Amino acid sequence: MSTSTVSATSAAPKKGGGRRKLTLPWILLIIAGGLALISLVRVISGANDLTSVGQVSGALQLAVPIALAGLGGLWAERAGVVNIGLEGMMILGTWFGAWAGYQWGPWTGVLMGVVGGALGGLLHAIITVTFNVNHIVSGVAVNILAVGFTQYLSNFTFDKTPGGSSKQSPRIDPITEITIPGLSDWLATLQAKHWFLVSDVAGVLGGLVTNLSLLTVLAVVLVPVTWWVLWRTAFGLRLRSCGENPVAAESLGVNVYKYKYIAVIVSGAMAGLGGAFLAIVSTGIYQEGQTGGRGYIGLAAMIFGNWMPGGMALGSGLFGFTYSLRLRGGAENVHAMLLLLAILLVLVVVWQLYKKKYVQAAIAAACSAGLFLWYALTDSVPSQFVDAAPYVTTLLVLALSAQRLRMPKADGMPYRKGQGK
Repeated sequence: MSTSTVSATSAAPKKGGGRRKLTLPWILLIIAGGLALISLVRVISGANDLTSVGQVSGALQLAVPIALAGLGGLWAERAGVVNIGLEGMMILGTWFGAWAGYQWGPWTGVLMGVVGGALGGLLHAIITVTFNVNHIVSGVAVNILAVGFTQYLSNFTFDKTPGGSSKQSPRIDPITEITIPGLSDWLATLQAKHWFLVSDVAGVLGGLVTNLSLLTVLAVVLVPVTWWVLWRTAFGLRLRSCGENPVAAESLGVNVYKYKYIAVIVSGAMAGLGGAFLAIVSTGIYQEGQTGGRGYIGLAAMIFGNWMPGGMALGSGLFGFTYSLRLRGGAENVHAMLLLLAILLVLVVVWQLYKKKYVQAAIAAACSAGLFLWYALTDSVPSQFVDAAPYVTTLLVLALSAQRLRMPKADGMPYRKGQGK
């Protein structure tokens, strides 16, 4: 089957409610604008840790598992299968990664984490594709099964191992980290001067070349690789056609079941890799409940990115940055973010007025004024709000972007082989 023939069922919408694709120039412009705004907030608030080398390095490490879960969701949903089970597949990745990692080394742990997540994906594919069970029901079942299964396995593996218990594994050897000598120190020195924008750029670049795990590099590379495979190959075109119009794809000779199976298994493998990253790189041990809802946040990042790898990466970076703020500087950093949100809402007001949406502009203006007032009258925020900041960010981002999203047309819809005949 030729690529030109299948292009009739291509996933890219030509008209209607979808928003524009985030091309590289737009992504770079958004990043530059966001960095300038954060730099302004840092100068005004005095929260100099907002763009420090440690902050950026921590944000990247926290963003990677979320991004891998988001990539997993992207693969599945582009083929028409909703994957709520990403959280459970991440849990399987953490357990299998730790189980193999402490015995045979971290890279074996990474491989087994991928296998564990892929097994969860295979189960989800069997239930949804072969037996046509509701995708949400199947995903929730995978999540529940993953929790119970890993708890059961821990009771007779980690619990009987020196240094382990029923809730955590023995310590795993770390994966090699790389730092570019000279450049890393120079960027750290430049960032410490706290100059407007210059020091912020140095902090961001320094975080990308300091104590960088090789697994982090692999995870970052998977984002453009996913884009290339799904949008620049005949295989990716056929896979996306299954998520847009599986009946038409089948009529053109595409084995829809096969592509859905491949997509969901790869989805589970990506989530499993994210789980292995948590166990091996982030903490060095498996701990019960350590995914902390990152599978769901990865799904939110994918939705925020409009089912595109670039947008998903931006969303993951945002959530990772918020998590890092919570861990570093806590109340002071989150207090500075109140000012950032207030300024962003001012921009929203301007945009809504330009679009002549006066009710939305009034609501945004009222929220902005409230945030400015909160920032001006306080020196910090309650610890409970600091803990909730990443989840509040998730809700706000989805609320602001929900009206401009366009999912694959057949995403989550039941499909039977031959139903178009």
